[in-house]
Amino acid sequence: MKDNLAIAIQASLEAGKAILEVYSSNDFNVEIKGDDSPLTRADKNANDVINSYLTKTPIPIISEENRQLDYSERKDWSRCWIVDPLDGTKEFIKRNGEFTVNIALIENGNPVLGVIYVPVSKTLYFTSEDASKAYKISIDDTLSIDAIFDNATEIRPQTEKQSVVKIVGSRSHLNDDTKLFISEIENKNQVEIVSKGSSLKFCLVAEGEANIYPRFAPTMEWDTAAGQAICQAAGVKVIDNNTKKPLQYNKENLLNPYFLVSI
Repeated sequence: MKDNLAIAIQASLEAGKAILEVYSSNDFNVEIKGDDSPLTRADKNANDVINSYLTKTPIPIISEENRQLDYSERKDWSRCWIVDPLDGTKEFIKRNGEFTVNIALIENGNPVLGVIYVPVSKTLYFTSEDASKAYKISIDDTLSIDAIFDNATEIRPQTEKQSVVKIVGSRSHLNDDTKLFISEIENKNQVEIVSKGSSLKFCLVAEGEANIYPRFAPTMEWDTAAGQAICQAAGVKVIDNNTKKPLQYNKENLLNPYFLVSI
């Protein structure tokens, strides 16, 4: 598992470099996919880099930018990689820096390793090899994988009761289900809305910068797998609103149900 984690970290860092090459240019080459989401040259380049690393393992890959295999081909997989080579393409196009590289290893439907890399800030989040802890480190080009493992700082959620409940969301883009959820908390507590793009929403809860992340809007498995792995390693739950159990992966339909991230 440590070898797989090292490969995922290396892949995320190299993908980050490929993304920044496009980010610093004026040629994003933006396309609109069938689901109306944007696709850039950076998405494609990062995907190529990540595939070049992960195909060195015998583990199959589900990536947002790969051709999606039918469930009949995936259903017997006990392990798979789930990848979003550039999570937050809209943030990338806006140039606000809030986009990430997401790589997760899934075993029997559960995320057991997770890596999230933020190319602009050079911040890396990752799980331990046994998924018992989550870590964060600022990257520079001199750091080896061993140095990353040795120098990263463990992150933990906020467990002490606070006077203000920090909820991850956006005041201007809340649907009715999310507004209702927040209003119920506001009946008992003062609430602050904390806004972030991409999988950084998971990291906010995992490192104690927010308390709850209600996601009552569509996401795909590659949007959440790495974030869930990091949250679970830090002691945070990512719960399916329907089953009241952790989100599962490599489902027949790769669309996630609504979910809640909290202690």
